[in-house]
Amino acid sequence: MSAPFVDSSRIWRPAATSARSALAAWAAARTPYLRAVAAYLAVRVLGVAMLAVMAAPRDLPLLERLSAWDGWWYLQIAENNYTGVPEPLDAAGELYPHAPMGFFPLYPGAMRVLGELGVPLLAAGLIVATVAGVVAACGLQRIGERVGGQRVGLVLVVLWAGAPMSITQSMVYTESLFVALAAWSLVGVLERRFGMAAVCCMFAGLTRSTAAVLVAVVVVAAALAAVRGRDRWRLLGWAAIAPLGLAGYWSFVAVRTGSLTGWQDIELRGWGVRWDWGREAAEYAVRLLTREGSRFETLVLFVTVAAVVLGAVMIARRLPWPLVAYGIGVAVLAIGTAGFPQMRGRFLLPAFVLLLPIAVGLAKRRPSTAVAVAGAFVLFGCWYSAYSLTAWKHGI
Repeated sequence: MSAPFVDSSRIWRPAATSARSALAAWAAARTPYLRAVAAYLAVRVLGVAMLAVMAAPRDLPLLERLSAWDGWWYLQIAENNYTGVPEPLDAAGELYPHAPMGFFPLYPGAMRVLGELGVPLLAAGLIVATVAGVVAACGLQRIGERVGGQRVGLVLVVLWAGAPMSITQSMVYTESLFVALAAWSLVGVLERRFGMAAVCCMFAGLTRSTAAVLVAVVVVAAALAAVRGRDRWRLLGWAAIAPLGLAGYWSFVAVRTGSLTGWQDIELRGWGVRWDWGREAAEYAVRLLTREGSRFETLVLFVTVAAVVLGAVMIARRLPWPLVAYGIGVAVLAIGTAGFPQMRGRFLLPAFVLLLPIAVGLAKRRPSTAVAVAGAFVLFGCWYSAYSLTAWKHGI
């Protein structure tokens, strides 16, 4: 008896269909992140282009603007380490060898690694900032999705990419790197993946002092999870890891300077920055509201008030407490620190979650309305950024 006819195409078709379905599912899962990255890069190109347009009539080279102010310090630290920065000066213009330690090591360290591979340090700084910005955009997309869906995530990315002082995301500055680490740390908290949250938080602590707020959120969240659930010791272990970056660097500076408040001393002498519980911010607001002030100073006050209002809205809408605590904490830190009131727009940029109420509101509107409002916001933010680096020069 002959063997029955077997259609080989029927044997492989289910496997092929399964593979195509898996590939389609993989692509669908990543499409929101690809859109977020594309939107982020498009807004950043617009921001840099606007800076170039405003810098050209003033004979200000674009690359010089993208590496101005703190960028000079990061380039020097990446090239010469903390002890080799040429003529580090304090706020009074006097030689101050400890001044470079006011800047945290992760960002210049990453620049140095690329420099060892042959990449010019300025290009290395811009590459690290850009790649970190892309990673941050994906983190913001994930947070927005958890709060209100994919559209919320995409709008949140666009708003942050075009926020006032967003130009620092494309400069030799730490904003992109810190927000990338902070965003994914918060994702870890929201999804109860405390290993990821703690590790990202630890590296954020090696990036800038704003990590103090993130450390508090991660530690409290991990401790609460330990009390309420299983794996108590593992969760407490992650809570212990989260502050190691910030505490470790502050301890290093304390040993090098011989003072327990070494880093805070450097900030005070080097830049006149100190914690004053918001007294300077209040006096700044009163002065602008009762006497004449510059156009840019008025905009700084507007941005500060907007941050306070958005924090209140986050509370009213009962958004996840880790996001509320982080956003309000960063805002309190920015407002309560004295020294550079005109730079408060930049100090508020890491509080990206404050933009969530706007993102949620726009995501519920018609696409044309959302695009129009988000576009106007981005244009304002890009102009604000370019103005601070060209016409004003003191807001960065």
